[in-house]
Amino acid sequence: MGTSAVSHEVRIPTGQTWLYGDLDIPPDFAGLVLFAHGSGSGRHSARNRRVAQRLQASGVATLLFDLLTAEEEQTDLRTREHRFDIPLLTRRMEQATEWALAQAEVHGAPVGYFGASTGSAAALIAAARLGDRISAVVSRGGRPDLAGPAVLGAVTAPTLLIVGGADHGVIELNRQAFGQLRCTTRELLVIPGATHLFEEHGALDEVAGAAAAWFARHLAHVLHEGGP
Repeated sequence: MGTSAVSHEVRIPTGQTWLYGDLDIPPDFAGLVLFAHGSGSGRHSARNRRVAQRLQASGVATLLFDLLTAEEEQTDLRTREHRFDIPLLTRRMEQATEWALAQAEVHGAPVGYFGASTGSAAALIAAARLGDRISAVVSRGGRPDLAGPAVLGAVTAPTLLIVGGADHGVIELNRQAFGQLRCTTRELLVIPGATHLFEEHGALDEVAGAAAAWFARHLAHVLHEGGP
């Protein structure tokens, strides 16, 4: 799907304003992964960027974007009212997906979601709503429980939940959410000794490797089958 890497800043319309993002497309990419960052974070998240770089190296295009507008971000810094607004974050995921699917550079490519923290819930809800238009989902240290049992049961995309073995409280929520998933292909990966931000030596690299393998497997499968 291309002969040279493409990387540029993009603007995604939402209402009367924009969401800003970074679109990176490696040569001959197998699909596109949209990142849903966690509460209080954005497209410049160092952890998500490390994962994105690993995906790009494995032949997957990535779109990291701010789920909040510039004005909303300023408000959220003071009030924290938007970072846990799952319906708002989900709507932004859907808007970004619609925008991405309309771009000539990635048109027709299989689409996956990578969610972190509260962004995982938004990614899973959007995946449930968009059905077979979403080909794979990965959650890192996420709160999939915030999506709710009915939504989790409606997700059809192959879903990987990654959680730290020492992320007490969150690991239990992930196990509960995993039991509520009904998609044919699902996996819960526990990184031994890792805490919520995967700051331990090698932990984030393990997350990135697992995510890259999951997306490469499931996005490439859709591509080879000719898409949904």
